[in-house]
Amino acid sequence: MRTAIVGAGPTGLFTAIALARRGHRVVVVDRDPGPAADGSWPRRGVMQFHHPHGIREQVLQAIRAEMPEVESALQKAGAERSILPAADGRPAMAVGLRCRRMVFERVLREAAIAEAGVTLVQGNAEDVVRVRGRAAGLRVDGGELAADLVVNASGRAGRVTDDLRAPKVGGDCGMSYVSRHYALLPDREPGPSNSPLGLITRFHGFLAGVFLQDNRTVSVFVARLSSDRDLAGLRHREAFDAAVRILPGIAEWTEPDRTRPITPVLAGGRLHNTYRGQLDAGGRIPLPGLVHLGDAVCTTNPTAGRGIATSLMQARQFVRTLGDDAESAAVGLDEWCTDHIRPWFDDHVAWDADEIRQWDGEDVDLSRPLTSGHIVAAAQADPSLMRVVGPYLSMKTLPATLAEVEPRAREIYAGGWRPPVPSAPTRDELADLVRRSTALSV
Repeated sequence: MRTAIVGAGPTGLFTAIALARRGHRVVVVDRDPGPAADGSWPRRGVMQFHHPHGIREQVLQAIRAEMPEVESALQKAGAERSILPAADGRPAMAVGLRCRRMVFERVLREAAIAEAGVTLVQGNAEDVVRVRGRAAGLRVDGGELAADLVVNASGRAGRVTDDLRAPKVGGDCGMSYVSRHYALLPDREPGPSNSPLGLITRFHGFLAGVFLQDNRTVSVFVARLSSDRDLAGLRHREAFDAAVRILPGIAEWTEPDRTRPITPVLAGGRLHNTYRGQLDAGGRIPLPGLVHLGDAVCTTNPTAGRGIATSLMQARQFVRTLGDDAESAAVGLDEWCTDHIRPWFDDHVAWDADEIRQWDGEDVDLSRPLTSGHIVAAAQADPSLMRVVGPYLSMKTLPATLAEVEPRAREIYAGGWRPPVPSAPTRDELADLVRRSTALSV
């Protein structure tokens, strides 16, 4: 089957290799030319490319199933396994890979280029070619690329099929962030961690953390309310440098005798939680022969590091079930995503809303069911909850499984316990530091 894929990100590249190994002739179209000769890769138009990423175990499961040599190539490129240590009778659990998005995508791109049956084309996919009510290829830079199957893996900002499908649900989750990559100096030990991802700390009015990445690099981030214009100044280097020096845990990671910055301060856009299935408003496949995958279906707040996982889970399911009838495969994928992907979107919507209320100073609302963020936090007070919380955090079980321990978490909060939050800096103290640092740099 001739297949055209829009988008050469992780979803598009993975799908291309997997379909080519099933006999498809695949062309992947993307405006990006790929890495430069000097190794740099701006990846314009993909805001999240240089920000923190978590490569979860679900990503590795998909890779092992379809292209196991890619996992070996990632480890040769410096990616490291991430392990949740054994505790309270629970065995140690592999939860993913520590790896920057740039390294992950570079290795996957090299595998796609080497794959017989896959061709990468630099160009702008302008529209889907439609013949007698079916997808028949892509219009690329004014020309036509014929195909029997078209895959939209253009990401959350893709517009190539905006006239099809029901409107997306969700939207801006109310948070924005900035980040910067650092490299550990030779012979220096890592800083503190409180999760397999690295270090995540909720302060009074904002969130900050460190994502562990490949080759002894880390990505430090600070997330704020999108409406908090005072903290928007963290995008300036002087303000960011001043902030990380006073944030407990972050300060240890960014000590000059431990790490050195290797990127500028990178401003991220507003964070979104969105979901959009395969069907139109009438519940039908709007254009047989066209399927949507990855962020074109589901995007989630990246602070939990679920994005590539939910994308490759979709792609793996699609390539396993695709036969000669692409329309039936799209219908089946939509049903599968409703059961296995949509819950992660719904989970983020609820968790993020509570997170924002906490940043605004509100207390836990015990008049309604606790959201997953509160249940996860309660495991600090009662580690036995990790029997259920651990598999959820590693995405081995769906969010609904937390209902088993919600009553116990509710007891903990009703008894007066609250998650410990560093007393300083507060949001106002950080905002004052940002203003002073920015003023000095003018």
